[in-house]
Amino acid sequence: MHDDLSPLCSRFLEAADLLGRRWTGVILRILMDGPCRFGELTERIGTISERVLSERLKDLEAEGILERHVDPGPPIRSEYRLTEKGQAFWKVIDELGKWAERWVDVKAPRAAPRKRKSA
Repeated sequence: MHDDLSPLCSRFLEAADLLGRRWTGVILRILMDGPCRFGELTERIGTISERVLSERLKDLEAEGILERHVDPGPPIRSEYRLTEKGQAFWKVIDELGKWAERWVDVKAPRAAPRKRKSA
């Protein structure tokens, strides 16, 4: 990917890419509080589509950051929890939260554009 960079820089870029994917940090922050089922994650995030959440969870599972436990039910339930590797993100997520509290201004949501009346 970045052949001209040192291994340390390449590792940093890979980590930044992983954490920088939309919703990844939010998912990690929620799972820091403990295991969650898919529906709980969807509800707590609020604005994420089920497709995107499913993709992010698969990405994080493939990276060994979280694991999925399936309760055969009935009904079948999937629960996601952080692995040791995922829990090691705690300091990063905590510091990001502290930085955000100090430096990030929350903007009011934009109003939806008005539809034009056709003549």
